[in-house]
Amino acid sequence: MALRESEAIVLRTYPMREADLLVTLFTRLEGKVRGVARSAKKSKRRFGGALEPLTHVRAYYDVRERQELVRIDACEVLESPLASEISYPRAVALGHIAELLDELLPDHESNDAIFRLTLSVLHVLTGPEIWMPVTYFALWVTRLVGFLPELSGCVVCGRSLNGSRAYFHALADGLMCVDDKRPASSEISNESRTLAAHMFRAPVETFAAVQWPKSRCADLRKFLIQTLQRHIEKKLVTAGMLERVS
Repeated sequence: MALRESEAIVLRTYPMREADLLVTLFTRLEGKVRGVARSAKKSKRRFGGALEPLTHVRAYYDVRERQELVRIDACEVLESPLASEISYPRAVALGHIAELLDELLPDHESNDAIFRLTLSVLHVLTGPEIWMPVTYFALWVTRLVGFLPELSGCVVCGRSLNGSRAYFHALADGLMCVDDKRPASSEISNESRTLAAHMFRAPVETFAAVQWPKSRCADLRKFLIQTLQRHIEKKLVTAGMLERVS
């Protein structure tokens, strides 16, 4: 048995027995781990407020040989999403980020780039304006897990799409030109593709003061969600919830 210490982001918790919780953590040390927090519902000293989803914590846990679940001994809050008001749109956005991380990250594989991305997005996702940080996170995480296709050329013929109309389809990788688009394709605007390119060159804080209604980059978010769902082969529950947020 080895006691480990790591920064971590809480992704999910589930009730287990009378007072225990089954917890999924995204640790900086070794990626996603699942473990049991004994008496977590009763122990304020060891877990008080630290197991809310997307809380940034310092986690202490035991890794047991030949056991899938670790034993989570304690968590200290470093930064909590509860420090700011939790509106319904913000709660859905936070849940969306947690679901993406849980679905996309393999177990026990550290990924410091995604860890830093998550913290930077959480730092700006503190109010009711959710669409910019949600878009930024979805774009970057899709790229970092290797699922984002090239956005500048037609996947069928290779023609440059810069300044041209571009289309995507739920069952196909990449973007297509007007001549090669499939039936029932959706269009992604040149503005959205330009913004995506800008996001790859600038930190999320750069866009914090920009007006970002739901309609802005809605086509880009749809493209990213369809891409992710195709690769993980399942529907993202929070994607539908986001669509219903006004």
